[in-house]
Amino acid sequence: MSKLNELLKLEERPWGGYVILLNEAKYKVKKLIINPKKRFSLQYHNKRNETWTVVKGELKITVDKHEKIYSYGETISVPIGILHRIENIGGDTAEVIEVQTGTYFGEDDIVRLEDDFGRIK
Repeated sequence: MSKLNELLKLEERPWGGYVILLNEAKYKVKKLIINPKKRFSLQYHNKRNETWTVVKGELKITVDKHEKIYSYGETISVPIGILHRIENIGGDTAEVIEVQTGTYFGEDDIVRLEDDFGRIK
């Protein structure tokens, strides 16, 4: 498998999945694919900020204690240490471009407080 094909592989999750578009030392870019009526865990990160741009669908996004409906072209930023969640409230698959900046981008930087799929440690 070529490095490009390996990089563009869908990483499946219970809520949908993601594809890594860019993976650099100081940033990572993902395309998030959220299945209808599914949501992420309520979570935060200790080492990265995230900025999301909705490119398909309608999402309820929680940042800190604020919830708002977002649709195509809208962007929201989530600072390090702030609780957040994305929920696909529509009947079709939703897509978000996520740009991560910070010092570390591993999946083990996810601290979950609530999860529909039993992934709290």
